[in-house]
Amino acid sequence: MTEETPGFEEKPDVPSGTTPDEAEPKAATPSSEEAAAPAGDANQTAGLTAQLDQVRTALTERTGDLQRLQAEYQNYRRRVERDRVAVKEIAVAGLLSELLPVLDDVGRAREHGELVGGFKSVAESLETVVAKLGLQQFGKEGEPFDPTIHEALMHSYAPDVTETTCVAILQPGYRIGERTIRPARVAVAEPQPGAAPAGTKEEKADDEESGGGEEV
Repeated sequence: MTEETPGFEEKPDVPSGTTPDEAEPKAATPSSEEAAAPAGDANQTAGLTAQLDQVRTALTERTGDLQRLQAEYQNYRRRVERDRVAVKEIAVAGLLSELLPVLDDVGRAREHGELVGGFKSVAESLETVVAKLGLQQFGKEGEPFDPTIHEALMHSYAPDVTETTCVAILQPGYRIGERTIRPARVAVAEPQPGAAPAGTKEEKADDEESGGGEEV
């Protein structure tokens, strides 16, 4: 058996004429193709990023165009619906305006007790139909005069009113929704010229009841 001398390690054979430093393996030096690869990847990434930015910009523009188009369409639909309702109201108002004289005759007949028999049934059916179409009657005695819905045909003075007041309804007014198709034709009364306001009269009466003042 061969005896191994302690403390010594075997070393690989070194060719003659070669120094130990030259014998050690050297790190592989990257080739020119391998060095150019990262630069190519960076350029490709930059190009993809630029394309992505362009796509995002185009998407944002198309989205804005779609939102504007949708808003315009909604406005168009609302405008068409508003015009449709207006045309319907005008047509219904025109029809009902032609029936107002008939309704006036029905009202006068009712006041004189002549609304009887078959004529009463026909008149009530007519009033029901025009009510379904939205016709509303207005105008009452004692309400303040409003020139936007009342037409004054008669004028007088009265001591018991504090403002211009409708004291008689000569012809009722009619409206459809907020549209007035005929104002109420009324007789109005105004306070007497020079008459003290009602509040002043009440205050004077209270002073007289309380004694008016102290005696000296």
